[in-house]
Amino acid sequence: MFLGIDIGTSGVKAVLIDDRGAIREQATAPLSVSRPHDLWSEQDPAAWWAATEAAVLALPADLRRAVRGVALAGQMHGATLLDADDAPLRPAILWNDGRSFAECAELEAPEIGLRAATGNVAMPGFTAPKLLWVRRHEPALFDQVRSVLLPKDYVRLLMTGDKASDMSDSAGTLWLDVAARDWSDVMLGASGLTREHMPRLYEGTAVTGQLRAAVADAWGMDRVPVAGGAGDNAAGAAGVGVVRDGDALLSLGTSGVIFVATESFRPDPARAVHAFCHCLPGLWHQMSVHLSAASAIDWAARATGAGDAATLVARAEQAGIASGPEIFLPYLSGERTPHNDPHIRGAFLGLDHDSDAARLGQAALEGVAFALADGLDVLRAAGSRVEQLSVVGGGARSLYWGRIIAAALGVRLAYLDGGEVGPALGAARLAQAAVTGGAIDEICVPPPVSHIIEPDADLCDRLAPKQSLFRAAYARLANKDDNQ
Repeated sequence: MFLGIDIGTSGVKAVLIDDRGAIREQATAPLSVSRPHDLWSEQDPAAWWAATEAAVLALPADLRRAVRGVALAGQMHGATLLDADDAPLRPAILWNDGRSFAECAELEAPEIGLRAATGNVAMPGFTAPKLLWVRRHEPALFDQVRSVLLPKDYVRLLMTGDKASDMSDSAGTLWLDVAARDWSDVMLGASGLTREHMPRLYEGTAVTGQLRAAVADAWGMDRVPVAGGAGDNAAGAAGVGVVRDGDALLSLGTSGVIFVATESFRPDPARAVHAFCHCLPGLWHQMSVHLSAASAIDWAARATGAGDAATLVARAEQAGIASGPEIFLPYLSGERTPHNDPHIRGAFLGLDHDSDAARLGQAALEGVAFALADGLDVLRAAGSRVEQLSVVGGGARSLYWGRIIAAALGVRLAYLDGGEVGPALGAARLAQAAVTGGAIDEICVPPPVSHIIEPDADLCDRLAPKQSLFRAAYARLANKDDNQ
């Protein structure tokens, strides 16, 4: 067996695969997010470890004893600040935290050369501006910082005692020279840090250490190797075989991501395209990232009284695609691609006396699809040709939503058996590659396709007017913000 552990935002998932790559068991333990102030999003690092242990121990004991390797995936960009004793100094600041917008402007100063050093634009979600915020607003705490780890790498520290990270996750910090796959002394210095604050860097298939004896005993395993693993998006790509130039996926999780593998580093920071290392040697990738995807649907379900996403989707399907004038902007936590706007907020527009829960639910599904289409447009402008997207994440459960997304994006969607498993599956495959030394093409193979959704021309035509209104609505709301 090979174990993949994904430190997500809403939960930790553990997945076991056998040596043929088949999923044998999986378990999840929930996590909650704290939002003590506007724009803030934090988690207690201790909760990650508690949820990790709960998820792993929920797997059958006999299969745990057969584990021969472990790898980690995780939510990207989170700042876990440790003191000299490796104790967390404060709650971790998460990827969807927007407080550090002023620090982003500081990092974008011409004399720093951020875009030349990293190939990416500064966004509040990234890790470097978070450290500048801490240095400015919590200076006494900043002076105690001795290490900065990403969420999955803090869990690795507790598992192995090693401070290590992989290239794909580290690329999202703004401290990595992504082309060179090494820390950038320029960007570390701009944040008041040095290489001494950073973990050692590994490729996703490299072994970074082994389970500590106490952890191995508690989990009923041998002291097996632990591989570098990946940031959640790169791990999700590895899990579904997006490991060759031009392969692409759509991840419908808490956030929404379109991910395209590239054989070379192709940055385009002017359009807020993310250009990061893949979790495999010699590969990079481009991404458009949307901060609210399935999380926006969950919110709409609560707001309309549907209770859960499945009920919301069922009601929306009764209303039908483009059934009403309602427009939903899913910017509940701001937005990254293409707007890089932490201040923008969500909205329902075009309501009338006939607007009901079903039509509001339909508008929510359409609104997330329109936001994804905005992201795909900039990836295409940055040189990526995307004709098919492999769909992963919890949102992959709804084929009805898939019809809306395919029409809004104008691309074919391939739904994969096991595609909802997500990054934990990719982490398990990276563990297998690290332990066995097997060929990536033989380990990271695409799962069987269960459904294909082609873009429906009639739906494309019906959605087009609403899509135009959606884009105009963002422009007007953003302009209103600027004038306040």
